[in-house]
Amino acid sequence: MLNVENMTVRYGENTIVKAISFDVLEGQWLMLVGPNGAGKSTIVNAIAQGVPYSGNVTFGGKDVRRMKPSEFAKNCGILTQTHNVNYSFTVEEIIRLGRYSYSGGLFAKSSSNDDKAVEEAARLTGMLSLMQQSVLTLSGGELQRTFLAQLFAQNPKLLILDEPSNHLDLVYQRQIFELTREWLAHSGRAVISVVHDLSLAKKYGTHALLLHNGRIEAFDTADKVLTRANLNTVYSMDVYAWMQSQLTIWKD
Repeated sequence: MLNVENMTVRYGENTIVKAISFDVLEGQWLMLVGPNGAGKSTIVNAIAQGVPYSGNVTFGGKDVRRMKPSEFAKNCGILTQTHNVNYSFTVEEIIRLGRYSYSGGLFAKSSSNDDKAVEEAARLTGMLSLMQQSVLTLSGGELQRTFLAQLFAQNPKLLILDEPSNHLDLVYQRQIFELTREWLAHSGRAVISVVHDLSLAKKYGTHALLLHNGRIEAFDTADKVLTRANLNTVYSMDVYAWMQSQLTIWKD
């Protein structure tokens, strides 16, 4: 579905991502993990054409650079960590923006397919009862679910999630990941997520890409990547022992 070949990203004299290559197949949920500064968010920004890079990114065999924005939007949807909403849009208006790439323009009327996609996305994310509510009044979890619904309405083949549950309470973290897993269960779809929480990466990821200083330390199934040895190398600490010590705090 997605192929990244020899991607390199530079900011001035600094090379942030160093000739990395990986692919994502249908049905896979690839977790990008590693310490701060490893290059995780830079990679997804480059895939989304948000930063310049050398190398190649192809989707379905087609160079992403050559895709029109509307074509890219029909294939790839992106959910960021935070959303700067300064206007009192309703939940429905935000979700409906996910259908823009399918419309005939800014003033085109919505079709029955658009209406169905918006309603289904709102239902799936539990936002139907809040459709006419201003997004300025939503909690952090509700706002993130609204933008996730926008992606579902967009109906892409690939979701790219950059720390989708960052700063959310535990209940909302679980909601976002469970909703994404439910979405992924349909054929013809795949997910890439940037995550800091290794327990989430291990629980939900089918595959993992472990990064260190802009390079790939390991890329395989999640169980083969998120090993004690690999994590110790990248994080310079015994991650497994640390996580086990945290669990003991909650034992009766």
